[in-house]
Amino acid sequence: MEYNELGSSGVIAPNVALGVMRINTKSAREAAAIVGTAVDHGITFFDTADCYAAGDSSERLGQALKDGDIARDRVLLQTKVGIYQHPGTGTITRYDFSSKHILEAVDGELRRLQTDHVDFLLLHRPDTLVDLPDLASAFDELERDGKVLHFGVSNVNPMQVDLLQSALSQKLEINQLQFGLGHTGMLDQEFHVNMNSAPSIDHDGGLLAYSRLHHMTIQAWSPFQFGFFDGVFLDNPKFPELNAALDAVAQHYGVSKSAVAVAWILRHPAHMQVLLGSMTPSRIADMAAGTDVHITAQEWYDLYVAAGNDLP
Repeated sequence: MEYNELGSSGVIAPNVALGVMRINTKSAREAAAIVGTAVDHGITFFDTADCYAAGDSSERLGQALKDGDIARDRVLLQTKVGIYQHPGTGTITRYDFSSKHILEAVDGELRRLQTDHVDFLLLHRPDTLVDLPDLASAFDELERDGKVLHFGVSNVNPMQVDLLQSALSQKLEINQLQFGLGHTGMLDQEFHVNMNSAPSIDHDGGLLAYSRLHHMTIQAWSPFQFGFFDGVFLDNPKFPELNAALDAVAQHYGVSKSAVAVAWILRHPAHMQVLLGSMTPSRIADMAAGTDVHITAQEWYDLYVAAGNDLP
């Protein structure tokens, strides 16, 4: 496992982390095996959210760490808050960055995770109704009480980051964004500057360059998905050229195609962190191997083109 600093926080974390959105579907014994496998392979960073299975995923993660006798200081825990779900139906009815909601949500997550603090807290999706001074007071209280050590955001564009940052005394260290060979929009517009083609459209406000300039770590979620949860591209007949290219590189380095897909993300000098979502121990081990694979620049570009992109 290789490591990088998250943002400019001083926290050195593994390049590959495990997201536990679906761990609630596993038994306590299975969850402990999943978490134990991750730690055994150097994945000591875990990401959750209070809205994942209405908190059940966080609860299962906390219990799995306890059942596996994994000391709190061996792992880094991150959660996300700010999405309000109707308590009866579970339907998302608003995004809520009010101090009341955030403070209550964090306390709930600490109980579920069986810890007195999280290492990182992310605002899950942008709340356009945010009262900036109110949000700042919540962050100050969480930091002062030692409940949150570092802060970040998720699915937020550069102007939104700047807006939030203008009111906060804490630096936003992380932006969690979908990225991978099946979701390359942040890259496409960089290659198609001053062109009229569809890839030239900047949907995100220059997120990739902005993140590098501001030393903000991008956490790449759903690294094997295409579209918005439309499916995985690995071994998918819709992507024959990409899978053939992945297979060729995988055979060259003696790893799995999933490891190469991870290595492709990590090859970018933005120093991203890859968030895995697998709940299968053997696949977690295969994917984790990608952190030790250093593909060449040509291999990186060949995979990008094989994914259906072009170089103008």
